[in-house]
Amino acid sequence: MRFLVDAQLPRRLADLLARLGHDVLHTLELPEGNRTSDKCLCDLSESDRRVLITKDADFVDSFLLQRKPPQLLHVSTGNITNSELEALFRTHETALAQAFRHGRRVELCRRGLIVHE
Repeated sequence: MRFLVDAQLPRRLADLLARLGHDVLHTLELPEGNRTSDKCLCDLSESDRRVLITKDADFVDSFLLQRKPPQLLHVSTGNITNSELEALFRTHETALAQAFRHGRRVELCRRGLIVHE
């Protein structure tokens, strides 16, 4: 899969996903870094066909109102350690690919994945 990891999530998550064989960009790799605007992230997600991974609920609103970004993984775990976050992604890696075959907005919470659409 192709992912774009938003600024609220650690680069360590992007590194994990890359080690698992995914094509991953973190906002830190972009020209504006973590100051990259939401609009730019949505545009990049669309043009590069990347799933935007974020904790930012503003992207959920944008998806619901404008279908931007075209594919969204909303991490709704609340405060979580990097190790716990990585464990969740490892546990649900295979299910993520399946989830995006059935929907365009997926939520990752402590209990698992929820496919919204």
